[in-house]
Amino acid sequence: MADYEENEQQMDCALDLMRRLPPQSVEENLVTLLEVLPELTEDLLAAVDQPLKVRQDAHSGKEYLVCDYNRDGDSYRSPWTNTYDPPLADGNVPSERLRKLEASANDAFSTYKDLYYEGGVSSVYLWDMDESFAGVVLIKKVNDGTVRSKGSWDSIHVVEVLETGRQARYKLTSTVMLYTVASGARGDRQSEINLSGSLTRQDERELLVEDPNAHVANIGRMVEDMEFKMRNSLQEVYFGKTHDIVNGLRSATDLGETKTRERLQRDLFGQLKGRKD
Repeated sequence: MADYEENEQQMDCALDLMRRLPPQSVEENLVTLLEVLPELTEDLLAAVDQPLKVRQDAHSGKEYLVCDYNRDGDSYRSPWTNTYDPPLADGNVPSERLRKLEASANDAFSTYKDLYYEGGVSSVYLWDMDESFAGVVLIKKVNDGTVRSKGSWDSIHVVEVLETGRQARYKLTSTVMLYTVASGARGDRQSEINLSGSLTRQDERELLVEDPNAHVANIGRMVEDMEFKMRNSLQEVYFGKTHDIVNGLRSATDLGETKTRERLQRDLFGQLKGRKD
């Protein structure tokens, strides 16, 4: 019992540490952590989200994303051809019904990716469960076109679907890993600014399912809404807070003018409140 509680505490501390470290260094930090806590290797590998990697389907020529959800042993399944690389004769594949749904979802999110990301790579993987099915939507966009700035956005949306007649309950768990790096005027690292972090959110909805393809539309709307909210949160946390800190250290305008403007705003607010009363 004592060993179990100790492992649980170590696991909580390890996950808390990984959440506070830069997402672009998660692989190196995870390897170091596994060297310190080898007994938690399996649990940590399953719990820690890592930046998505890109592969190319040898048959279709299309790129796809790899992660634990499309891995079987040392092979990864392509969502475009439903084949494993390296080849695997008895690899796990979705049922025929689910495979059709998976193909439709990949086409839909490829369009979604082009609309919102103007590029990048997307992949959708579905798998059968006892009562229904589950899946994951993966999106990655890397911007490294200039010397002075680069960044990466990784979205991992895991959805569990419970079908009940003409309705279905969707449980969505979304994680976004973001990092941006901006160098100085001459590209030197001494004046480099690095903003990075990750965010995880959940959502549950019960939606109408008139036909099997309705699952794609329902999941698509949930992912779209979730990414919109998470993007705004990341912008407020990382860029809004940075702006407030810089303004607190050195104002961009005359402080006298700023104080006068604030005093006028307070007076106006007081007058409006007095009229309401």
